[in-house]
Amino acid sequence: MMLSNANRATNTLLRHTSRSGSLARGIASTNAPELPRITEKRANETGMGGRASDPDVKVAVFGATGFLGRYVCSHLGTNGVMTYIGNRGDEFSHRHLRPNFELGRARFAFYSSRDKQSMADLIADADVVVNLVGKYYETRALEDIPKFPFFNYKVNTTFVEANVDVPRTIAELCTEMQVDNLIHVSSAAANPDSASEWARTKYEGEKAVLEAYPWATVVRPTQMFGHEDKLLNWFARMAERYPIVPLVDGGHALTQPVWVDDVARTINRIIDAPEMFEGRRVDCFGPQDYTYAELARFVYDITGQEPTLSDIPAEVVKYGANILKFEGNPIMTPDLVDLWSEDYLPDMTSEEYAAQKTKDKVFTMKDLGVESTPIEKVAFRYLYRFRKGGHFILAQGYH
Repeated sequence: MMLSNANRATNTLLRHTSRSGSLARGIASTNAPELPRITEKRANETGMGGRASDPDVKVAVFGATGFLGRYVCSHLGTNGVMTYIGNRGDEFSHRHLRPNFELGRARFAFYSSRDKQSMADLIADADVVVNLVGKYYETRALEDIPKFPFFNYKVNTTFVEANVDVPRTIAELCTEMQVDNLIHVSSAAANPDSASEWARTKYEGEKAVLEAYPWATVVRPTQMFGHEDKLLNWFARMAERYPIVPLVDGGHALTQPVWVDDVARTINRIIDAPEMFEGRRVDCFGPQDYTYAELARFVYDITGQEPTLSDIPAEVVKYGANILKFEGNPIMTPDLVDLWSEDYLPDMTSEEYAAQKTKDKVFTMKDLGVESTPIEKVAFRYLYRFRKGGHFILAQGYH
């Protein structure tokens, strides 16, 4: 059963007695909430604060081994948070996360998204659960069949399972186990009318989470860029493999990319004072929008690659995507073509977000004290590796 509103309010007050002044100022303000930093001393904290301390917070993370997950875990480890990390693969899938944490500050648990009890075991006594589960393609696996050709390439995990069923199960468990707070990461592209099934199921996943756990915090980032991204790296890898890089419908659709580390910092700020964001939405987006054609030219200006950029209708691009989708980690799928043929933007402009006056306003990263990082400040750090001869080929004295 769910905790009553009175019990929840009492528990919130007890947990945050030492920070009540800061919280009260933030809740009362109609502007950006004044958030305490997780490195500030808590009543039950041991240590000096930050790494190698115990901030008296336990967080369970689903999807920690993904793109956004490694950055969220890095910040959790830096702040000394006891973190329960779920993994559906083997030990090698999460070993890169271990150095983020002091000894004993992370618990790694294997679970199956089709085994509810294993998911409950991962959550255990967590104060906050973070759901980062998501896939941009439907995973596939070979199966034997009795007739020629004696094998079939079946869909193993569908968009519905990854984006709707798993989040619903997590939310239901959080309700049953009386978890204090749930943070569900969705997408700015979530739309019931989108041509992309991924975007439609992201929207359905949001609804399912809020039905099962109405006070969940929903985080909606735009496309994320960073060292492991599938946005800027996509253009560079396509140019490595093919002489012609397709621009879906001319690459005229707009996107407003956000740095993945900014999103991770925002999530960690929510974890620092989750009661302030119960039942609210936090939109994460970058400072500038671009067309995909502009992003392509930006990438190739850094990498020095010279592919032919071709304006190709989405339906034609899908012919190639229907072949490439059978790769283990596909560089292109028909659903990705649908997604890139539509604008991938936040619901409002920065000015419209700032002008909100209602108590149910949609928060942004800026409200949480996180300034969005321009794409040109970060992109060179990981795109220069695609240059022929590397970074120093253009500098005097290195060759």
